[in-house]
Amino acid sequence: MAAKGIYIYGVVPISYSENHFRSLKNSEINFISFLDISAIVSNSDRAYLDFSDRESLARLLVHHQKTIEDIMVYGFKMILPMKLGTIVQTREEVLSILSKGYSLMKTTLMKIEHQTEFDLVVTWADFGKTIKEMADHPDIIALKDDILKNTDKVSPVDQIKVGMLFQQKLSEKNKEVELKVLESLSKFSIDIKIHEVMNDQMVTNSAFLINENSKERFEQAIDQLDEEFEGFLRFKLVGPLPCYSFYTIEVEKFNLEHVAQAKEELGIREEVSETELKKAYVGKAKLVHPDALPKNECDGNEDFNRINKAYHILLDYSLAARQISKDKQFRSAKDKTRENLILVKIKE
Repeated sequence: MAAKGIYIYGVVPISYSENHFRSLKNSEINFISFLDISAIVSNSDRAYLDFSDRESLARLLVHHQKTIEDIMVYGFKMILPMKLGTIVQTREEVLSILSKGYSLMKTTLMKIEHQTEFDLVVTWADFGKTIKEMADHPDIIALKDDILKNTDKVSPVDQIKVGMLFQQKLSEKNKEVELKVLESLSKFSIDIKIHEVMNDQMVTNSAFLINENSKERFEQAIDQLDEEFEGFLRFKLVGPLPCYSFYTIEVEKFNLEHVAQAKEELGIREEVSETELKKAYVGKAKLVHPDALPKNECDGNEDFNRINKAYHILLDYSLAARQISKDKQFRSAKDKTRENLILVKIKE
């Protein structure tokens, strides 16, 4: 099937030796270079991705991460990941992204040169045993006794009360243990990101940004935690990884109709400075902020959110314009350079 687009996995510096790039010669991976950075790309049989199918999204995520991690195996240790599902249509668009985001990408690549990510999932080793122990919590026993004092038959509402208290105590226990783990590992970490846990058995699902020199001490700290909890917890460590959780390139394409609507929302002219843009936003926001409206004005939040969204659209639009010009103003939608305007940013 002919390629419909170009999928971008991430960006690397081209300071690596020719052997590094040659090692990927027979793979489906290609490199598109601008100055001293290169985008890691492959042909895509789709022009865009539909994220409505969760199974397809999960498969794409696995493929995306595996490709980047395979490239690390070939010796590319310094990779700045691209947001999952970034597809463009032409090589020129890839070069445009690299040129507009060059300064930001270079700065971030230098920052992560000796940094790596480790992901840690901690679960209860015997969750059934943990549940039994939680059932013996003094507060839960006291509630059960109180219920039985007043009735011979436990009602559905009483069962819900006990269930809610049990859930609360289990959540508190998980948070207590999670805090202990994070405090122990924070000594060897530059930064920590806490991700969503999948179920009650999972105590923490966290990402740690560490210096390469701290790797051994970080792993030793996990071993010490394992000993301290005497096998009650199971630790699953994955890494080293690219800094997915801490630095990801995002590319935002602008719809000029949305930009025009945002300008109309804020009541501004075709050309304003960022200072004037903020002034217009503050003026409008004061009029529709929920705190400034009578309690019976039910549309306050909706109006405020709409104004807030308009402001951020125009703020990003202004930042995108500055990536192609030293001028700190954004121009009319008639300006041809704005018709395909994009903003390249790093999500931290």
